[in-house]
Amino acid sequence: MTKQTALIRETDLIRHTLTQPGIEVEIWNYGGIINDIRVADRNGRIESVVLGFDTVKEYQDHSPYFGAIVGRVAGRIGQAQMEVEGTVYPLAANDGTHHLHGGIDGFDQALFEVVEAATDRLHLRLFSPDGAEGYPGNVTLDAVYQLEGLALTLTMHATTDQTTPLNLTNHTYWNLSGNLQRDILDHQLTIPSETYLPVGADLLPTGQQEDVTGTPLDFRTGRLIRSGAESGHPETAAAGNGYDHPFLLSGQPIRLEDPVSGRSLEVTTNQPVVILYTGTQLETDYEIRGVRSRPSLGLCLETQVHPNAVNEPSFPDILVKPNQTYYWETTYRFGVNND
Repeated sequence: MTKQTALIRETDLIRHTLTQPGIEVEIWNYGGIINDIRVADRNGRIESVVLGFDTVKEYQDHSPYFGAIVGRVAGRIGQAQMEVEGTVYPLAANDGTHHLHGGIDGFDQALFEVVEAATDRLHLRLFSPDGAEGYPGNVTLDAVYQLEGLALTLTMHATTDQTTPLNLTNHTYWNLSGNLQRDILDHQLTIPSETYLPVGADLLPTGQQEDVTGTPLDFRTGRLIRSGAESGHPETAAAGNGYDHPFLLSGQPIRLEDPVSGRSLEVTTNQPVVILYTGTQLETDYEIRGVRSRPSLGLCLETQVHPNAVNEPSFPDILVKPNQTYYWETTYRFGVNND
């Protein structure tokens, strides 16, 4: 994946830390990145629970979207093209023949304006010009990070002056073990979803919907990531012996737990889908704060609308018109199980 690595310098970077008792959240204006979250385990040890780097250069050289806002459209757009109001738009092909996470220079590569910064709140703004990565319309995005107690809420509002697709997400990689002491295969995950979207060999949704019952994609009562990743099931095998699958949500919280540290994460959202990605494509040629990167070192819970929705008639409409406002909201609530 080629990126424009000369556009952002360390001197352009603003690091802002939100604090509440028992939690610290560091956010960058580069990519709107959640660079670090530090919370306590059951013994009171404050440690990091996300994957991230200490320098802009490391993000530019190695990051698979660690902690970033991705868009204009998260996930893959098939064959890197779409039709909007009768016009076909070619997009940047940065994932084989497909368009991924907004293209070569998507929102994850952008420098946001800091509108407001406080100890419990950060407001960032981004202007995306007409034609950026092939998308039509000028788009203004406002992203607000609000910390209340042990809950971090990210809201995103966007407007456009021309009909354009918008389907944003936050791409934080979670690892609740603390300072990457262990991988995420023995994390326990609960997703209240009866239905998932099968993906092809290129990880693009097929357009079908399948029942999770009797498959390693059934997380309704909770399961270890390892139990599905090592199941040999065709779906998990196609995703690199792991997960890169969209699940349709019911409005109930998603819950991630690390039994060893006792840390838990509860995710609630206004989005209809969560993509579970278990880091199967993480490369091994760099370090993350002193720990060698490797597959399954972190997992993503990407809340959004169905991937490739702009090209799939059976999926929800993601086109935003000039008289509309796009709205995305997700809350990450941390806790500890003392059992």
